[in-house]
Amino acid sequence: MDIAPNDTNLIKKDTYKTWHDKYHATLTVEGRLADKVAKGMGSWKFIIFQTVLVVLWMVLNFVGFMYHWDVYPFILLNLLFSTQAAYAAPIIMMSQNRQNLRDRLQAEEDYKTNKDAKLEIEELALLLKSIEVDKLDKIIELLVEQKEKSMDNNNKI
Repeated sequence: MDIAPNDTNLIKKDTYKTWHDKYHATLTVEGRLADKVAKGMGSWKFIIFQTVLVVLWMVLNFVGFMYHWDVYPFILLNLLFSTQAAYAAPIIMMSQNRQNLRDRLQAEEDYKTNKDAKLEIEELALLLKSIEVDKLDKIIELLVEQKEKSMDNNNKI
């Protein structure tokens, strides 16, 4: 497993109960903040809020009686959106990188679980086979005994 320098908590494998605990142990304050920002920006609440803000901005600039702080074509509004996008993109990418780490941890744990399950199934198959062989051996043994008794009975007659 490749471990990034800031993922030193992953080295202590036995201290965590689940892969989810391992993932949360690697998160920093900045990482948690980036995840919250990305989660917020990817919500309907944010889209609706931003839409209301844009409509309000445009309406106030169109009908403003005294002062138009951002006249059509709304260059200041475009600047605000560009700045927001410039900050949002790296924050969302940081969050996606952590999601990749989480997915990798989950995949590794799933692989280990599947590997352990396969070994258990193979052991059970061997056990069932040995039970079957033991049963067949006992049946053969009983048949041989029955045949010997039958031959003994025939010899007595």
